[in-house]
Amino acid sequence: MKKVYFVTGIDTDAGKSIVTGVLARDWAGRGRRVVTQKFIQTGCPGLSEDIETHRRIMGTGLLPEDLDGTTCPIVFTYPASPHLAAAIDSRRIDLSLIGKCTEKLLEKYDVVLLEGAGGLFVPLEGLYNTIDYVAERRLPVILVTSPRLGSINHTLLSLEACRNRNIEVAKVVYNLYPPTDAPITDGTRDYLKTYLREFHPQARWLEVNDRYEVSEGSL
Repeated sequence: MKKVYFVTGIDTDAGKSIVTGVLARDWAGRGRRVVTQKFIQTGCPGLSEDIETHRRIMGTGLLPEDLDGTTCPIVFTYPASPHLAAAIDSRRIDLSLIGKCTEKLLEKYDVVLLEGAGGLFVPLEGLYNTIDYVAERRLPVILVTSPRLGSINHTLLSLEACRNRNIEVAKVVYNLYPPTDAPITDGTRDYLKTYLREFHPQARWLEVNDRYEVSEGSL
């Protein structure tokens, strides 16, 4: 069954690119035809640096779809949120182009992991934000979080936003790099799992460690 997951994070430095690459490598190792796509890349003069990170972790090298721009059709030079980067480059964000590229990838692959730019409320144009794109296309979300201080607040806000927009939270990935003190790591894990059991019981809990290994845990 063809599937597109939108990989988002609780903030810019949550570790989305690492997690996207690790999940793609893990699923490919299980026999799934999986590819990654970058929603919008900012701060690059050419090829998406996040796509390069995915391929490095996957161990595939660059794919033909990377070289022709299919896996990241929109790249801006200035390192800012997409709406500002687009304005600085004097360009518009063609969201239809992203969707067309996703559909093209689905002709060859069974799963597309579409990595976002920042979090769910990153602005794209005017008051239209990333979460609007996700909700309109009914894309299930993979939410990347971490045990660092402040992450509970950011995670719950992201989960509440998904619940309010009827967005499926398919997986929550607990990124354990960089390491945090054990009491914070364990306490945050327990709290988030309790919250998910109550409000998002369909979600799967995954963890990625500093060796780029993924493991699954129960809620």
